[in-house]
Amino acid sequence: MKKIFLKRLVAILSACAVAGFTPAAAQSFPPNQIKIVVPFPAGGTTDILARFVAQYLGEKLGSTVIVENRAGASGTIGSEMVSRSPADGSVLLLTATHHVINASLYRKLPYDTQKDFSPIAVVASAPNALVVNKDFPAKNVGELIAMAKKEPGKLSFGSSGIGGANHLSGELFKQMAGVDIVHIPYKGAAPAMNDLLGGHIPIMFDTLPTVLPAAAAGNIRVLAVTSMTRAGSLPDVPTLDESGVKGFDATAWFGLYMPTANGNSAYIKLVAAMKDILSAAATREKFATQGVEPGKLAGKEFSAFVDAEIKKWGEVIKTAGVPQE
Repeated sequence: MKKIFLKRLVAILSACAVAGFTPAAAQSFPPNQIKIVVPFPAGGTTDILARFVAQYLGEKLGSTVIVENRAGASGTIGSEMVSRSPADGSVLLLTATHHVINASLYRKLPYDTQKDFSPIAVVASAPNALVVNKDFPAKNVGELIAMAKKEPGKLSFGSSGIGGANHLSGELFKQMAGVDIVHIPYKGAAPAMNDLLGGHIPIMFDTLPTVLPAAAAGNIRVLAVTSMTRAGSLPDVPTLDESGVKGFDATAWFGLYMPTANGNSAYIKLVAAMKDILSAAATREKFATQGVEPGKLAGKEFSAFVDAEIKKWGEVIKTAGVPQE
């Protein structure tokens, strides 16, 4: 009898494994409480978006959804915590483009970006912008490229730090435009923008939510946006692709993940819930206040996008010679 019982137990556990379930994931969904981990400090765009998602997801699922900030090490501390959590939908990760960049920026991460997470949905996206000091001579991207080619190494661009999305937007621009401009890293986007406003650096790549107020005040000029389509908030500003840097696309995006779920029921229900939330008019209106648009990729499409982004930024980092940490 004991042997028969053990054989049946092994068969049941094997069937669960094949179906992609773990004991935790097999529990009923949704749980009473869901925690969204944000691996950055409170108050930033990622945190604000997470609180929107927490509200909408709570209403959709009838659960209490809270946001927990676990900042540090360019988002890796909070990400590691989620990677080690149960895959039952009770712990989620909402993070920015750093997530796919870190895979190439760090020699060794405490998790595997592709194997230890199941991408649920792109929550929101926003183009970066190529901006210059208001007194900078170049009036468009073509003139900027001509200036850079005439005097290689003379012009510089600022960013929020080495390896960040804005820094790598600049490196991608250098590679695709064939120019030599010097990167000046700052400890955050705010001090970099202050030096741009003060004329200490001439060029910067930054996210639209940060750029729009300074541009509206006439303190900086936006030469182009980094997405393949024009931004609704700046309809008269061309894309870099339109400006001659063909195929340039460096959109900042924010994604929702859970620990590796292997397509379990919690994952399927979360993907469906996020599709409904992101397609709602109320979401679009709310996100517009932050200068971002709701994401359009979810489930398998988002997973394929994550893989492509890891490869893309890995090649940019390698070509630019960005040192690994």
